[in-house]
Amino acid sequence: MSKHSAGSGAAAPADADHVLGEEYEHEPVPMAARRSLFSMVMVWAGFPMIITGAMTGSLLVLGMGFSRALVAMIVGNLIMLAYVGALGLSATRSGMNFALIASRVFGTKGYALASDLLSTLLLGWFAVQTGITGALVASTYGLNYVAMTIVAGLLYIGITFVGVRGLHLIGLVSVPLFFVLGLFVVVHSAGTTSFDAIWNYAGNNGVATMSMGVGLTVVIALFIDAGTVTADFNRWSKTGTHSLIATFSAFPVSNLVAMLVGGIMTAALAVPNANPFGADNMFGYMNKLQIGWLGVLAFLFLYINLGSVCSHCLYNAATGWSRILRSKMRLMAVILGLVGIAIAAGNVWAFFIQWLSLLGIIVPPIGMILLVEAYVLKHGSTTQKEWRTLPFVSWAIGAAVGFIVEFQAPQLSTAISAGLVAAIAHLVLTYSAAGRAADRAPA
Repeated sequence: MSKHSAGSGAAAPADADHVLGEEYEHEPVPMAARRSLFSMVMVWAGFPMIITGAMTGSLLVLGMGFSRALVAMIVGNLIMLAYVGALGLSATRSGMNFALIASRVFGTKGYALASDLLSTLLLGWFAVQTGITGALVASTYGLNYVAMTIVAGLLYIGITFVGVRGLHLIGLVSVPLFFVLGLFVVVHSAGTTSFDAIWNYAGNNGVATMSMGVGLTVVIALFIDAGTVTADFNRWSKTGTHSLIATFSAFPVSNLVAMLVGGIMTAALAVPNANPFGADNMFGYMNKLQIGWLGVLAFLFLYINLGSVCSHCLYNAATGWSRILRSKMRLMAVILGLVGIAIAAGNVWAFFIQWLSLLGIIVPPIGMILLVEAYVLKHGSTTQKEWRTLPFVSWAIGAAVGFIVEFQAPQLSTAISAGLVAAIAHLVLTYSAAGRAADRAPA
């Protein structure tokens, strides 16, 4: 624990008694302010257990068939467990958020490029999810899309404004609500067919068009941005064990549950040319049953559930930008949230698949470079340079390979390819540079 961190610990217990406590945007979280295991599990479990995850499960089943999609879901989530778990464990040990860690890897000034990019991408994700909320409500109830999007965005800003405690509270409501309603949708839809029919569902109109590589990228890219900045969440864990358990509650547990809800429903109903972003999702299914109380519950569920992921994304974006601009998380949450609402009003959610492809190319190299620095090179914590060139070169190499795979080898996973190549490139470049430096040193 740093001297600065230890010195700020005395004020933490008082902060804990207030709803709007200290968020530690510019320093490590002191141990006295760390949160309980239950709180961390609620923060993480409430993030991926969302209707967008169910929609993604539907897309995978439509494109790959149920059995192959299930493999992609399981393997992709296990990869996310290893990736996010390792990043989160490093953050728990240091107590630092992503921006602070990145400043020691990319440089005290260079980190702003990586943090700026990820924070902006997460703001875009906030806009996508807010737009999905408005679109589903507007199309289902015949209401104005822009108005419903604004209502959703303002609600999500309010949750984020509370801080990490707000993420805990929204997860406390969202997780059990999704689990109960998801179980109802799965049981009800599966009751219309047989297990064999679901397992043997071959894809939309009986045709599987999505490769395993693309399927894995879709699973990984869904939360690769937030997973890469996991330090913003896991810095609040008291121990490494707590950090790993919290991560496990998200990947594979919550994320896999969400995807299976959508995937099983889609395979069971086998609707030709189904549109998960239209009416062919769990929200639309509940409303189609025309049960009064269920319709009301579905309406509340949509706002609460997507409010969970939106508030998490906005929290990440605000934490990153507050570090860059030397501001406060809550001020940035309001400003960025309003920007996100304006973007959402422009129907950005319609570019969901393209968004996942972009995230799968440019984000994994950043996280893999952080992992190499934390667990192999182990010298990032002592670096005080303003700019470190090699991490940027490694990032560029990994992203370039991701773009090549995207267009030239679509059967492979862009996310896995980009991340692995960036990690290898960073190791090779670092050891090569060290060897050259040793050769130039005087005998």
